[in-house]
Amino acid sequence: MTPKHLGQASSLPASPEAAVLDYVPNPRGGTAYLVRFAVPEFTSLCPVTGQPDFAHLVIDYVPGETIVESKSLKLFLGSFRNHAAFHEDCTVGIGERLVAEMKPQWLRIGGYWYPRGGIPIDVFWQSGPAPDGVWLPDQGVAPYRGRG
Repeated sequence: MTPKHLGQASSLPASPEAAVLDYVPNPRGGTAYLVRFAVPEFTSLCPVTGQPDFAHLVIDYVPGETIVESKSLKLFLGSFRNHAAFHEDCTVGIGERLVAEMKPQWLRIGGYWYPRGGIPIDVFWQSGPAPDGVWLPDQGVAPYRGRG
């Protein structure tokens, strides 16, 4: 499990598929705790118009044997900058990839997408029921209200 990115010069991957996520051993194995990544400046491209789409992502997970290394996660998420996909595909795909590779006890992702054409889209996905005894705070992203 030697990390590819930690302590190394790394460039932004050309695509999410080309991105390599690094995982390291959970330093608190056997303890149920929640890890949160807040990504307030996530970007991707509309697959129809090619215009940029912007979102605030919140990723919560309860680690299993490994945790995701944050630099590799930043590079993975940054690789969506030139990736054309619908909001649902980006949000759910990120969650599914992390679950498939990291194998956490539990993971949820909230994708709070900024309006295009006057309609904000929020996308939520989780891997299953949350483990007992884990504090699950609200994701803290207010519903979009515009000028109203």
